[in-house]
This record gives sequence, structure tokens and C-alpha cells, in this order.
Amino acid sequence: MLKRIRTDQVELGMFIHRLEGNWFRHPFWKARFLLDDPARLAALHASAVEWVLIDAALGRIPDHARPSPAQTETIASAPPADRGAGAAPPGRRLAELSPEIARADRLARQAGKAVNCLFLEARLGKHIAASDVEPVIEDIYASIQRNIYAFNGLLLCQNDQVHLYRHALAVSALMIALARAMRLSPDATREAGMVGLLMDIGLAQLSADAGLADCRDLPDDQAQGHVIHGLILLRAAGDIPLAVLNACLQHHERIDGSGYPHGLAGDAIGQYARMAALCDDYATLVTGSQDYAPRDPASAIARLQAGGAAYDGALVERLTEAVGVYPIGSFVRLRSGRLAMVVDQDDGDSALPVVRIFAMLSHDPTAGPAMTPLRPTTLALGHCYGEDRIDGIVDPASLGLPPLESLRGDLMAGAIRSAVR
Repeated sequence: MLKRIRTDQVELGMFIHRLEGNWFRHPFWKARFLLDDPARLAALHASAVEWVLIDAALGRIPDHARPSPAQTETIASAPPADRGAGAAPPGRRLAELSPEIARADRLARQAGKAVNCLFLEARLGKHIAASDVEPVIEDIYASIQRNIYAFNGLLLCQNDQVHLYRHALAVSALMIALARAMRLSPDATREAGMVGLLMDIGLAQLSADAGLADCRDLPDDQAQGHVIHGLILLRAAGDIPLAVLNACLQHHERIDGSGYPHGLAGDAIGQYARMAALCDDYATLVTGSQDYAPRDPASAIARLQAGGAAYDGALVERLTEAVGVYPIGSFVRLRSGRLAMVVDQDDGDSALPVVRIFAMLSHDPTAGPAMTPLRPTTLALGHCYGEDRIDGIVDPASLGLPPLESLRGDLMAGAIRSAVR
């Protein structure tokens, strides 16, 4: 039986099943071990870990060390179905989103309005200066410093912004998160974010010149001209860093030479441009286009990983780290048979995110998969002590789910509301 006790109650002879919190906050490389070393005990007591999960079957629990009911949680071994779908373990609130999720939600809406104005000015032929975008970049940078996953995840789950503006914000946030995962300097990270925000600025004016409200309606031959057109607009500003200008020009180039406008390959493509190629394609995959339906974020990562020589493999690994194994907005099947969407990440283990459960999946041998709606509940897989886990990603299209943009928005909004009550 597993018991949760405070760290200051831990004694020699106890079997440590799990140390709660971020892996980097404790001094041990093993997750499970018999505590038989006084030096280890002292290190644990001195660490930032507040709670420990011990296994009473593998170690001792002296009577005087037994915590009071208010300090201890016994983790039942029964599967979720035995307690009812979505039910919480006794005496425990299942999950609470990180504070940055709600904050990022507000910031994304404010930044969306600012970028909307920025691109409207570009459609009118006005010059864009670095000073126009720096406040937005600073806000995104600060949000990602607080929580690397929140801002871009919220953008994916919002559907009230014009596509081009939301895409620019999403790529900017991805670039900043990727730069952080690469451990670039703060100045380089901000430049990377500026690339993401400005690299499609040429699309705004090209679509306006063609009398189109949506840049996705531009024919391919015209749309490819946006990199040159954007470079002309940004050069006219006079204060955009040269590295940003080059990346905006090269962000559709590919490592294997298959890109445009100049068919560059390998090291001829700058680092920011190689980063932008990944972030741009990831954001496009998860939001969809006129040619294909939106992909699940986890499926989009798998698609990039299978991209072969077109992408920088080392950067694909860093982007996976930046968005998580199961990015926010991913639809997953749980071991219990329930269907959920990822709404937050666990800093200690990206394979155990926070999910919003909303349906039960079943399989009829004759009719195929079936889905029964459930009252939405939030579950932190990293803190449910084995109650449930992710069994795999699911293809939303195969289940006949509502339009993904509206479903994601509804599930995220519900998760935020339940967390701030």
C-alpha cells in the first residue's frame, strides 16, 4: 500500500516510491529506493521536496512516524471503473492548472489584438518597426519563462483570432520556447520570437492586394512570393536586426534543398530559419489548411520526426522537449478507456500531463469505436498515483468529434474555470 507523508516524517528503513515535484528539485537520480543511508536521509530532509510517497509493503512505517489523517493519503489500488468514471481519489482534489494557464489565456487575447493591428497596418502598406513588436515579444518571453508550455497551448485552444494573426503569435511563442530549450541567450531568444512574429508579414499585404480576407486563399505561386515581399517591408523599417531579416527570407528553405525562394541547403540556411521552418510547419499542421484537416499536436510532432532530411534532427528533438511529449491540445486515450485532451504539462514528467476527460471510449466489433459523453473532469496524471495513464493518442476525425477548434476551446475554457473556482 502506498502512503503519502511529509518529508520531515521520513525515516531510515522506509521504501521511497516517489518524490513529489520536479525531478531537478531533489538530489537523487533514482525514483524508487530503500532509504538505508543516513546521508541520503539528511539530503532528503534538506531538499525542496515537501511530500513523499512510500510503499508500506517494501519498507517500515514506525508507529510514531505515522501521519495524521490530515497529513496522509492512502492510494487505493482499485481501477477507475471501480470508483466511477472521473471520480477523484478520497480526500484529494484531482488537479489544478498551473497559474500561468489562466494568465496566458488573458495575454494571448491581448497580444492577438496587438498583432491584429500590426498586420492591418501592413495590409495598408505601413512600415513595421522593431519597436512595434517588442512589447508583444517581451510579454510572450515573460510568459514562457514562467511556464514553457502555457502560452502556445492556449493559442491552439482559442478560435477567436484571425488565422494569420494567431499563426504569427503561435510561431513566435514556439520560437521562444524552442530557443529556451536550446539554451540560447535572452537576446537571441527575443530575436527568434521576432522572426516568428514577422516572417509572414508579406502575406498580409499580398492578400490585401489580391482583395482576399484570408491569406490561405492565395494561389501557391503568389503565396511563395511573401518571403521576398516581407523582406522588402521589413528592410524599410530600418531597425530590424539583420539576423531576423535573413531568417524571415529563409524560413521556407529546407535542409535537403527542397525549399524556396533560393533552394538553399544545409549550413547555408541560418539557425533562426531552421528553427522557423519547424515551428511554422508544426503550427500549420495542428491548425490545418485548405489541403488537409488539422492534426493532433502529438501526431504533428511525429510527422516532423518523420520528416527526414528536410529538417534539422537536433532541432526536432528540442522542439519536442519544448512542447511536451503530449502537447497541450492533444487528444489521448487513457488506460481506463476514457478520452481526454491535454490541458497542461507536468514539469517533472512530460509523459504525465494534466488532461481534461470528456468521454468514454468503447469498441463494438461490428460498428467500430463508440463514444459516450462524460461530465468533463480534470486529472493530473503525474499526481493521481497510478489511477490512470495515457494509452496512446487518438485520431479525432475517426471518432466523429465536433470541429477541433471549438472542442479545444470549450475543453480548455472549462479546465480554466474549474481551476480558478
